[in-house]
Amino acid sequence: MTQTPSRRQFLQTTGRVAAATTLVSAATSNVHAAQDSTIRIALVGCGGRGTGAALNALSVDNGPIELVALADVFENNIKSTHAALSGHAKVGSKVDVPDERRFLGFDAYRQAMDALRPGDVVILATPPGFRWVHYTYAIEKGLNVFMEKPVTIDAPTSVRMLELNNRAIEKNLKVAVGLMCRHCRGRMELFDRIQSGEIGEVNMLRAYRMAGRTASAAVPPNDGSMSDLDHQIKNFHGFLWLSGGAVSDFLIHNIDESCWMKNAWPEKAIAVGGRHYRDGCVDQNFDNYAIEYTFADGAKLFVDGRTVPGCKQEFASYAHGSKGTAIISTASHTPAKSRLFTDQSMSKDKMTWAFPQPEPNPYDLEWADLIDAIREDRPYNEVERGVMASAVTSMGRMAAHTGQEITLTKFMKHDHEFAPGIDQLTMGGDSPLMPDDQGRYPVPMPGLVKKREYMDAS
Repeated sequence: MTQTPSRRQFLQTTGRVAAATTLVSAATSNVHAAQDSTIRIALVGCGGRGTGAALNALSVDNGPIELVALADVFENNIKSTHAALSGHAKVGSKVDVPDERRFLGFDAYRQAMDALRPGDVVILATPPGFRWVHYTYAIEKGLNVFMEKPVTIDAPTSVRMLELNNRAIEKNLKVAVGLMCRHCRGRMELFDRIQSGEIGEVNMLRAYRMAGRTASAAVPPNDGSMSDLDHQIKNFHGFLWLSGGAVSDFLIHNIDESCWMKNAWPEKAIAVGGRHYRDGCVDQNFDNYAIEYTFADGAKLFVDGRTVPGCKQEFASYAHGSKGTAIISTASHTPAKSRLFTDQSMSKDKMTWAFPQPEPNPYDLEWADLIDAIREDRPYNEVERGVMASAVTSMGRMAAHTGQEITLTKFMKHDHEFAPGIDQLTMGGDSPLMPDDQGRYPVPMPGLVKKREYMDAS
């Protein structure tokens, strides 16, 4: 690793609004830009989202493309992903992954990327704790990258990713981040309309992701059939060192799209949260979170997250301005059905604009935009924006877990790296977070443990 940039450099960087989706980079020739050729893809991380990303990639229809390698730490994941994609009616003919290009283990990412040539694309879809490790090797190999969100889960890795990304820009690598809402055509038009003043000054935003139990956020004790390390990776949403937990993985889209519409990143956060009906679960998540972000002009963003069955459910984001309001997203990620109103109650008779339906799927659009940029050799790098969205989300999580007000400056100066040895993990080895003799893991204790999000035995 090279040295990370100073926090001052980081904050100067983050002071710029990262609403645009690309950064200008130094130009070097791209292998796929000058002539027609097949773009080869390797998938690192064969879980559900990785498989979905590969399907979206193979569905892009602007030139030859094929999947040639798979990598994961679980053999069953590799088998199920290969079966799903090779047997898919639409993209199955674009899958060429024989046994010798299916790689297993913590070093499998290297072997999968070694199967590519410079200018090909690697999909990084493992739990985000591994992101900086895999991105380092992708840059070394000269590969274009699609990386799932979040891209970081703590301050040290956020600073590290920005430094790494300078090398990617120097190499003119095209890098997409899986914050697909930014590619939603409805939200893009909404952003333009808000920035042109159609709802006046944006003073308050609200975002909700309130559902029942979600993914692997609630983790039962290890029954002994797996190692502690495998058990945690299999249930990665439950452990902060792997995923940043439920806040980072589930709330980042709502936080990102709200900050996008404000055209700014918040400067500080306070938050509350708690654990209720755990049923013996041993993960590190709270069941609910309520975060209040404050922007430089005093405007607020309120974010509510909950994974408790039997309660009101909502998955949407809103903006309130001095002259009207906006629905940023209606339910889940797509379709957004973005709309504008002249009142604060968002009544139908006050609606002034709505994006036409049906709207194209942003999961497809983010891939179409990336592959177009590769073939046309246009500058394309979303990492800075991805790091900022990840860091701001983590700032809110830290405020809830410590019970303290956390500023962006304070967050980025924090030295608690959840898994500093993550690049040295081995199959069958210990996890960076080991349970106690009763199989329990440390959990946040707001007001008691204030300087970091949990206190482990070390």
